[in-house]
Amino acid sequence: MEKRPIAVIGAGLMGHGIALTLAKAGHRVLVTDPVADALAAVTGRIAESLSLMGEDAGRIDEILSNVETCESLQAAVSDSFAVFEAAPEKMDLKQQIFAEIEAHAPGDSLLASNTSVMPITAIMQKLGKRGRSLGTHWWNPPHMIPLVEVIRTEWTSDETVDTMMSLLGEAGKTPVCVAKDVPGFIGNRLQHALWREAISLVERGICDAESVDTVIKSCFGRRLSVLGPLENADLVGTDLTLDIHNTVLADLESRPGPSPYLEKLVADGKLGMKSGEGFRKWTPEEADKVRKRVTTHLKRLETILEE
Repeated sequence: MEKRPIAVIGAGLMGHGIALTLAKAGHRVLVTDPVADALAAVTGRIAESLSLMGEDAGRIDEILSNVETCESLQAAVSDSFAVFEAAPEKMDLKQQIFAEIEAHAPGDSLLASNTSVMPITAIMQKLGKRGRSLGTHWWNPPHMIPLVEVIRTEWTSDETVDTMMSLLGEAGKTPVCVAKDVPGFIGNRLQHALWREAISLVERGICDAESVDTVIKSCFGRRLSVLGPLENADLVGTDLTLDIHNTVLADLESRPGPSPYLEKLVADGKLGMKSGEGFRKWTPEEADKVRKRVTTHLKRLETILEE
């Protein structure tokens, strides 16, 4: 089965990174996208990402030889071992895509939806064979962030989870099983709990946005790659952790909805780097510098953690 190709539905930011990762691991990858320009550009985009990762020309050509573009979804999935959907975050669209995948893919293909927060159960609920379906939340950029959250639904079989975990592990990823399909899965729940408090600190006038980012980057953010929060709690002691919680938790932001401060930024068109201003003001040069810094950091971090 592993010699059969893997299909990637979507040639955009996430799709090209997923295809890159699987092709780099030696899999034959078939990519399709209804947007002709995106499909035509995907191999060039993969080559550019590989170059930024430090791969030489010979290795890039070798990896690209494993990637093939298909004009139709049917052609991409018809002999697939696994299918990774990486379409825009729209429920109707994803359900429509999986209906088409199920109509043309082999009956034993693994069917995976890449989404950061959408419920996998809702995406897959209309399928006929739901036991082979699950979620795979790849983090951006998918070819550089090790984690993939593997989300099971009430129907997902153990065999499907085990096979997907093995596939991802053999491709060099770090898969984690999310046993219950909850909004945001694991990573985004943790990330946005932090963001909610970060926004609240600015909204309440406790500090400015730059100070929030500086504190995180210059303090506990430095150890997060090697020391998770529950490891840290055990390191300092659960008794001390409890004492701190008894003092701090009551004052943390706890409202269930989005921050009015965030809502006003969006309403005013302050959409972050893409508009030149969000929580902070950004020139195109400053925004590009941040993006390059992230890529460089991830490359260096991977080397450090391998030691």
